[in-house]
Amino acid sequence: MKRETSEKERFPLGLYLHVPFCSKTCDFCAFYQVRPTRNVIERYLDGIEAELSLIGQCDSLDTIFWGGGTPGLLLAKDMERLGKTVKKFVGEPVEWSVEMAPGSIKEDKLRILKDVGVTRISMGVQSFKDVFLDGLGRQHSLKQIYKAYDLLRKIGFSSVNLDLIFSIPGQTAEDWEGDLKEAVRLAPDHLSTYCLTFEEDTALYLKLSKGRVSIDEEKEVAFYRKSWEVLPAAGYAQYEISNYAREGHQCVHNINTWRMYEWIGIGPSASEQYKGWRSSNIADEERWYEGLMQGKRAQVERIFLEDRHLCEDALIFGLRMNAGVKLKELEKRFPGVPLSSLSPFFQNLLDEGKMIRGNNGNFCLSAEGRLVADALGLELLNCFGSK
Repeated sequence: MKRETSEKERFPLGLYLHVPFCSKTCDFCAFYQVRPTRNVIERYLDGIEAELSLIGQCDSLDTIFWGGGTPGLLLAKDMERLGKTVKKFVGEPVEWSVEMAPGSIKEDKLRILKDVGVTRISMGVQSFKDVFLDGLGRQHSLKQIYKAYDLLRKIGFSSVNLDLIFSIPGQTAEDWEGDLKEAVRLAPDHLSTYCLTFEEDTALYLKLSKGRVSIDEEKEVAFYRKSWEVLPAAGYAQYEISNYAREGHQCVHNINTWRMYEWIGIGPSASEQYKGWRSSNIADEERWYEGLMQGKRAQVERIFLEDRHLCEDALIFGLRMNAGVKLKELEKRFPGVPLSSLSPFFQNLLDEGKMIRGNNGNFCLSAEGRLVADALGLELLNCFGSK
């Protein structure tokens, strides 16, 4: 069952734009990538304009997020064209984020992004130690990190985020604490800290399968705890398992996504949740472009979203956030979903100390609960009879 939205009701809407270009594949990355040539980039820019034309004017957009790939590989003139194309169709968002790698950050590109309206830059630092950058297959150097960060501050974006990765093979708790403290010393507005995952079809997964590296869950827990100790003490409030921000600098686009509101996905392999459907663009730049030239979007894995699907995901991702979930709000948004079936599950978590009930009626995971959030998400699905 899917609930009809009243004319007066309006939920946040985002736009995710995938820039698939990478000059080299990082050892841990499984995202769809394309080697950038001039012809391919020109075709991509034409394709983005065509795809936006098919979607049509959208003046109610709240957030824009350019991800990759490496959006920073585009030339300044390409970024300007892309930015103006997007603005022509979606107007002025409240928040506009762009992911960039340190080695791709140049002053002319940043000035263009600032001029078109970008408010937030997320820079993939990953580590402040060369040995771990090498272990991840990253191309940038420590010198490039510091130079890029100085440029970001010079241009004056409203929010600057730094991405870090922990549980890298060979990394100790002391190494990770050193990375955290160096990030704090730079004083960004936001920090994202991600546990390294071994995705299939990556160089790191191959090393894992051959026994050259291993997964140590006890170390992962120690790394998580160290983040939760160091960053809040330095003024970065945790608002999601892997994300911390100074007041007023949370990533609105991600929060809206975690709450299962809608976003439009454009570009090859971009995901989308829009007008009651969840889908992805085909992970093939040529076929994506060919479809657009024929007047249709090349979408795959298109799934109609019933209220139950959205409610399940809103619960799973909502519990990853420190604010947790409010069942009364979800009951109002998804009136046909039997949320009462969660009562025994939530009570068990409360009894085990993995969940806390706030004074405002919200349920959120405790620190112990956040350490096993993925497993709890699977248990939650079982409450609804989902697999």
